[in-house]
Amino acid sequence: MSLNSAVTWDGAEIGRAQAFQALAAGIEPEAIMNPVLLKPTSDRRSQVIVLGEAVAELDAGEYGERTPSLLPIVLDALEELRDEFDVVILEGAGGAAEINLLDRDIVNLPLAHAADLPAIVVGDIERGGVFASLYGTHALLPDDLRAHVRGFVINNLRGDPTLLGDGPAQLTARTGVPVIGVLPHVEGLRVDDEDSLALQRDWATPGLSGRLSGKHGSLLDVAVVRFPRISNVTDLDPLRCEPDVAVRLVHDVAGLGNPDLIVLPGTKSTVADLAWLRAAGLDSAIRDSSATVLGICGGYQMMGTRIVDDVESRAGAVEGLGWLDIETMFQTEKVVRRRAHGYEIHHGVVSDDALLHDEGRMLGTTLHGFFDDDELRHAFLGDVRDEPWISEVSFAAIREAQADALGDLVEEHIDLDAIVALIEQGAP
Repeated sequence: MSLNSAVTWDGAEIGRAQAFQALAAGIEPEAIMNPVLLKPTSDRRSQVIVLGEAVAELDAGEYGERTPSLLPIVLDALEELRDEFDVVILEGAGGAAEINLLDRDIVNLPLAHAADLPAIVVGDIERGGVFASLYGTHALLPDDLRAHVRGFVINNLRGDPTLLGDGPAQLTARTGVPVIGVLPHVEGLRVDDEDSLALQRDWATPGLSGRLSGKHGSLLDVAVVRFPRISNVTDLDPLRCEPDVAVRLVHDVAGLGNPDLIVLPGTKSTVADLAWLRAAGLDSAIRDSSATVLGICGGYQMMGTRIVDDVESRAGAVEGLGWLDIETMFQTEKVVRRRAHGYEIHHGVVSDDALLHDEGRMLGTTLHGFFDDDELRHAFLGDVRDEPWISEVSFAAIREAQADALGDLVEEHIDLDAIVALIEQGAP
C-alpha cells in the first residue's frame, strides 16, 4: 500500500519501494515485482492496481473478498521471478501476525506458506517494545505459519548495542528462532519513501539548522504543500539533495512564510485536496505571495480554471484556482507512461500537454520525477533564483551511493551466512 509509485519501461505502475529495490539490485523494475498495489483514495477505500494496471476502487471489505482471486496472480508472478533470478526476496506489509486478516493475507506469512519459503521477521526498536513485538508475533501465529519464521532482525537501534544485553539470547531461548542481526540507526541514510508515514519524521534538509534561507538568505527556500493525500512526494527528493536548497512541508498559512518556490505536489484525491487547500486559506496566501509556484500532476490540475471529475471524486465540474489557462477532464482509463524527462500517472487529462506549462510565476507539469534530471533541475533552480545555478550534485549517483551504503550496513551487521543457509535450505 503506497501513494508513492513508479512507472516501468513498459508503462506499468508499481510501488516506489519496489522500484528502488530493483535499482539496488541493478535490474530493471517489472510489474511482477509488485503484482498488487493499493493506492488509498480515502481512509476506507483504495485503488487496486494489479500487474501494473488499475482495475478497481474498493473498500477494505470488498478488497478482502477479492484476495482469494488475487493470490494465484501473486503466486504466478513469484514463480516467474523465481524462473528468471537466482534469489527472490519477498517483502511483507504491515504486521506478520495480523490474526484478524490471516484468512485473506496475501502479502505476509500465508504467502510464504503457499510458496514454501523461509521468513525473517524484522522489528523496529525505535518504536519501543521490540522484544515483546517479536515474541508476540511468534506466539500468535498458527503452527503452520510459525514454522516458516527462521530468523529475527532488530532494526534501527540508536546508541550502544551492548545495552540490549542478553535480550536477543533470551528471545531465541523462548522462541527457538535466532536473532541474526541488529541494524543500527544511521543518520542521513535514506531510501525512497514508501508512504506518508515518512513525512512524520523531520523533513527538513539535513545540515541546514541555523542557516538563513529564502529571498534574503543563502539558501533557496522551497515550501511544499502537505496535502492530506499527497502522492509521489519522492518528486522532491532531488531538491532535498541540493546543498543550497531548503525543502520544508507546509500545513497552514502560518507556516508558509516567504519562500522562493512553492510546490503543489501530486495527490491521489485532487478535488478533495483542493477543497482542503481552500479551507486552510492557503489558496489566497499562495496567490498573494511573490514566490514561483509549481504544480505537479494533481497540484497542476488544481491550478487550472476547471476540473471535471466523474471518475475519482465523482464531483462533476469543480472550479479550479484559475492560475493557469487549462482545464482537466478525468478519464476512466489511467495514463501511465514514461517520458523523456520523467513519467506520468494520472486519470486527469490536462488540456495543455506541454512538458512545462508556464504563465509568469505560475508553472505546471503532469510529469513526476523530472527533477531527477540534473541538467533540467539546475536550469529550473536557476530560473527561480534568476541567476545561474552552480551545482555538481548528481541525483543518480546519490541514490546509488545510498543503496550501496545500506548494503554495506547489512553486510556488517547481519549474519549473511545464516541468510545464505536459509536460501539454500528453503522452508522447514
